[in-house]
Amino acid sequence: MSRWKELPAELHPHVRQLIVRLRRLKDGSELSTRQLAARTGYSAKSWQRYLNGRSLPPREAVEAMARIGGDDPTRLLALHEIAVQRWAEGRAVTTGAPENPAATPADTPAKPQPHGRHLRLAVTAGAVVTVLSVSVALVLAVRLTEARAQLARDRDGAVATAPATWSESMVPVVYTCRLEQRDGRWYAGLSRTTDLLLSNTHVGLEVAEAQCLLRRAGAAPGDIDGVFGPMTRRAVERTQKRNGLVVNGVIDPPTWQALREADPK
Repeated sequence: MSRWKELPAELHPHVRQLIVRLRRLKDGSELSTRQLAARTGYSAKSWQRYLNGRSLPPREAVEAMARIGGDDPTRLLALHEIAVQRWAEGRAVTTGAPENPAATPADTPAKPQPHGRHLRLAVTAGAVVTVLSVSVALVLAVRLTEARAQLARDRDGAVATAPATWSESMVPVVYTCRLEQRDGRWYAGLSRTTDLLLSNTHVGLEVAEAQCLLRRAGAAPGDIDGVFGPMTRRAVERTQKRNGLVVNGVIDPPTWQALREADPK
């Protein structure tokens, strides 16, 4: 049985209860985090964050763990919905805490200020705001350039591993499909994988590759943004149904094969 780290003290009891249930299911499955990643499509690092209380697992991950551990997914998903609410409430309380009242200076009679001083203060404040705005714009531009460069490096030499998951801090990217046929299979120039599992909330070059192939097959996945969202899932389900595959909305090896065929049905 795993020796688990102590959960953060600030976790709500309902969130703590969900994580404890997930830990028990993992212990019962006797799977390592790498094996768990291979079975669920979520990376080993993601499961480490989920099971140590650093982030809340998505609904699909909880459902997958229930299937692996032989637990009732209905009860576990109901607990997950409550945990999501408590998690959001906890973040709102943390970010919305009031400032220390003691830091507010006591009211004192205001002394009349000369008109010239007021004008100088206004001009100075305007200059500070302008400098800050330009600085922020430059920082954002540099970070966006670095992010796009890193994505390009990953596309040129990365080895396919468990896909990342979406977060609000990610920089939006629009990919270009460069379709070409090799040895009777179609590729979009973003990934050559044929067996990586992709599902809801996954992001990256592999997702963009699948979106290009889905668009080629006429399944309309939406923007080629590398984000596995609802439109991409529906496009996958249509492709699976059209090719007589198991309709689960997950890009698995049979689905990859259907997408890369020269003449998909």
